[in-house]
Amino acid sequence: MKKYSFKSTAIAAAAAAVAVLGMVSSTYAANYTLWVNGRSNQKAVEGNYADFASYWGPASTAAGVNKKAVNWNGYDRISVKSYVLQNALDCFCTGANWCYLAGHSAGNYQIGYTLAQFGGTTRSVKNATPNAAGACTNVAAGTKQTGWNIKWVNIAAGAAGGSELSDAGSWAVSEPLVSDLKTSTARAMYDHNQTRGKIFNMYTGAKGTAYSFILPGQDDEAVSYHSSGGIAGTGGTDLCNPSDWLCNDLTLGTAANEGGSKKWTNHTVKFRDDKEAYDHYANGNWLGVISLVRADVVLNAK
Repeated sequence: MKKYSFKSTAIAAAAAAVAVLGMVSSTYAANYTLWVNGRSNQKAVEGNYADFASYWGPASTAAGVNKKAVNWNGYDRISVKSYVLQNALDCFCTGANWCYLAGHSAGNYQIGYTLAQFGGTTRSVKNATPNAAGACTNVAAGTKQTGWNIKWVNIAAGAAGGSELSDAGSWAVSEPLVSDLKTSTARAMYDHNQTRGKIFNMYTGAKGTAYSFILPGQDDEAVSYHSSGGIAGTGGTDLCNPSDWLCNDLTLGTAANEGGSKKWTNHTVKFRDDKEAYDHYANGNWLGVISLVRADVVLNAK
């Protein structure tokens, strides 16, 4: 009887332990939506994942499950500020946690660079409880993994292909980021085809006016379709809507464009602004092309 009692007790204890582990696992498993800003977000405090108002719009606006603002300053070079995004990815996208990424303008550049350069490195699993600097602590077990848990990436008015406004000096040349945004620099900075298998859904805008004479093809006043559409190559390609006969069409999806230019691997045009209705800017209220990405995130980032 004692032998039987010991076994029963051991089995019960093991079952209880498994149950507790299951409860712990389910408690800490969560999905997050990380919003990565573009140029000139110097009002935000890096590490403050709750501050959306300084760039996007009201924090009360729905923007995906467990939304976090990845507030890099949008001023320094992409490589210098990559650690800010890495901290956020380590915090919220490791272990049992998964992330959806949403980026705007140079935020596309920051995401692409960080995944290509560091997405294959060994990361320590974190506890998803950031300190004031936006960094999290390693889990007690010291678990590690390769790269981050990312479901997909939505990009509004992406600038990973650079902008001719930077080439022409139309933006303040004193900003380090402006140097990175030159088309030749942006396209040579990292391997844009290396997305670590993640899909980049590209949303383009075409409500360009003031700078249309500088930006080739269709544009949103800051970037042209060759960048916002994720088009490969060493320089900007003139691409337009089907209604414009002056240049080749940007195609939806992953297919090659009219004229033969191709998109980077795992880049797909989710929205083309055929009605020329969306510009580049959030205007403090989630507007422009950002509004399209936000609507999709609300529906699908859960």
